[in-house]
Amino acid sequence: MTDASNDHAVFTHREIMRVFSGVALAMLMAAMDQTIVATALPTMAHDLGSLENLPWVVTAYLLASTSTTPIYGKLSDLYGRKRVLQVAIFLFLIGSVLCALAQSMGQLILFRGIQGLGGGGLMALAFTIIGDVVAPRERGRYQGYIGGIFALSSVAGPLLGGIFTERLSWHWIFLINLPLGAAALLMTSRALDRLPAGRMKPTIDYLGAALLMGTVTSLLFVVSRAGVALPWTSPTILGLCVLGLMMLGVFLWHERRVEEPILPLHLFREPVVAVANPVVAVSAMVLFAGIVYLPLRSQLVAGTSATTSGFLLLPMVLGMVLGAGGGGRLISKSGRYKVFPLAGLALAAVMYLALGLSPTVSESGLWSTLILVPLGIGLGLVMPVMTVAVQNAVDRRDLGAATASVGFFRSLGGSVGVAVFGAVFAADVESRLNAAGLPGISGREVMERGPSALANLAPAARSTAQSVFEHGFSTLFLLAAGLAVVSFVLTLFLKELPLRSAADAAKAGAEVA
Repeated sequence: MTDASNDHAVFTHREIMRVFSGVALAMLMAAMDQTIVATALPTMAHDLGSLENLPWVVTAYLLASTSTTPIYGKLSDLYGRKRVLQVAIFLFLIGSVLCALAQSMGQLILFRGIQGLGGGGLMALAFTIIGDVVAPRERGRYQGYIGGIFALSSVAGPLLGGIFTERLSWHWIFLINLPLGAAALLMTSRALDRLPAGRMKPTIDYLGAALLMGTVTSLLFVVSRAGVALPWTSPTILGLCVLGLMMLGVFLWHERRVEEPILPLHLFREPVVAVANPVVAVSAMVLFAGIVYLPLRSQLVAGTSATTSGFLLLPMVLGMVLGAGGGGRLISKSGRYKVFPLAGLALAAVMYLALGLSPTVSESGLWSTLILVPLGIGLGLVMPVMTVAVQNAVDRRDLGAATASVGFFRSLGGSVGVAVFGAVFAADVESRLNAAGLPGISGREVMERGPSALANLAPAARSTAQSVFEHGFSTLFLLAAGLAVVSFVLTLFLKELPLRSAADAAKAGAEVA
């Protein structure tokens, strides 16, 4: 057992900012990774000569990071936040260096998996550490800082990815992590000393960790490749479905019988956790529909460059910062949190409906202001609130595992969402292209190659294809609106508990002592 005073220590604003500055760099690396890599994917495929395996550069990272997120959360409860976070940073940096040195697509995919082994802990542990030092009632004051980090990553990722790819080399998109990671290691070496150090004689659930990684890897492979690279009825897909479900059953059976389960199932008997995690998963699908497919729509329909299309997300990112920061402050003042994700999801549903029904694509400032800013505000009111609600509902000894469960469902929902939206878009485009008499280009090819798939088309055929793509994106955004409604309905069942304050934590610490 750790010292009670340490478990319930009260931090000053200055101490909180010292801790926050260290974990902020870890959050920045994790948040920026996907956007900066996505910009350089076509160049990587050209240099390494393996276009058909290009999606695995993203999939390998997602598989590794998603499956290890709950493991990091539990290990931080057992061994302490500082050591586990620094191990995650170190693994992420090793993977980054190896990716920069990759000489073939196979090597790059393998090294992205190693990078994902570290990336799985960065975001979850950062939010857990913030939960250690800031009481739920006061956490709204710091939501703006967290939103600023995501805003910076959303802008810096596409910008740096475009600059490095066009002016230097794609290898630099991985090497940029070295100074960030070194600074994060240096700043966390002392700033995290007051955090809980872990338990005296921790036991690790190795079998549970292996079963969880196997389950997630199998099922994510199915949703990411079925209907795209392999038919749904192929022996590989059906076999992985059976294998994944069997391992899931064994994992659930095993976790009920071990002393320190990797994903404590008793957490899901808490009503807040049982509702919040499905809400996070569905909301992540809604979020990634905008982050991933709004820039792609700009590239395919309006013909913008990858770098320019990334900047078109700025209004949405600004809205997310405003939503997270403003909602957090209102939560701190009122002590209520349920109304904010409900309002946010309703707003997101309306804005996605507007995107789906808009007849033409306009990149004007008015369009961005009237649709993307409110969309960002709505989405910004969901994820941070669910994290606060879960952290407020669980015991301190389970804080890491509970926070990591939110990160796990967010990653899982995002991964499944990208795959589902991609499959819907590809199928819709495929049928419309065939109906328009353009069988020379497929929906799958568009999803894998992006704008380069249109390079060899005649002007008239390209114009027809762009019109087809526009209809495909409308279908996609209408689906996102429907999922926002589903998440709204789930949130209606969220139980609202009184938010603990710093004074409550100090009182609890005194009672334990």
